[in-house]
Amino acid sequence: MTLDNNEFSTLQKIIFTEIGINLNKSKMSLITNRLYSRLVFYNIDSYSQYINILENNHKEINELINLITTNETYFFREEQHFDFLKELARDGKNKKHLRVWSAAARVGAEAYSIAMTLASILAFNQWSVVASDINTDVITKAKTGLYCESWLKKIPQEFREKYCLKGKSKYEGKFIIDRELVNNVRFIILNLKEPILDLEKFDVIFLRNVLIYFDKEIKQLVLNNVLKNLKVGAYLIISLTENLDEIKNKNLTKIASSIYKKIG
Repeated sequence: MTLDNNEFSTLQKIIFTEIGINLNKSKMSLITNRLYSRLVFYNIDSYSQYINILENNHKEINELINLITTNETYFFREEQHFDFLKELARDGKNKKHLRVWSAAARVGAEAYSIAMTLASILAFNQWSVVASDINTDVITKAKTGLYCESWLKKIPQEFREKYCLKGKSKYEGKFIIDRELVNNVRFIILNLKEPILDLEKFDVIFLRNVLIYFDKEIKQLVLNNVLKNLKVGAYLIISLTENLDEIKNKNLTKIASSIYKKIG
């Protein structure tokens, strides 16, 4: 079943309005494949019919967002960022409570990588992690802290032994994150292009592999929203494959590749 240009254009507009992602035509095949399951679910035979459902059923918009925003991730991705976090935790070990935000949590691998790093240095009452995503499905999965054993290979051996529990019986072939660690991570649903309320300010914000999906205007909006929740003197971390060259912000200074400090 194919997606024609008019149908794709309508879906582009819906997705941009809801989450600020501007899909180009190279993504047409991806969208076709990801949305086919919804045609099967509704027993319909065209994407036009599905668009009609989207326009009359806001709950289905959530399903659309969940399908569009599913991205690959793994534990300790770009490990130099966790080395930086480790040094930050050591420097502030006896000074304060360290608050970190994983702003695009996906299935939780980044958030739990942050948690393992902090727990290896600080007491549990000295740190906390907030993890957010717009995708309700991945947040539900992240809260369980349950993963396939193949994901263990990216986790340092010391952390595997301390924080990863091997599954048995019906959980054979899986592992679960230590419950004390899970309990120190708060998962929430959040759209970064909307005003962000009710979050305390953070010492570190991970905003990795997020801005690449937006045009310049939405990048600016998302960054402004996020930085309102970053303390002065605190750190913003983006992916090594990203940069902030086209975004205006006088309050950030670059201190290392992909790491910025808020100065005002």
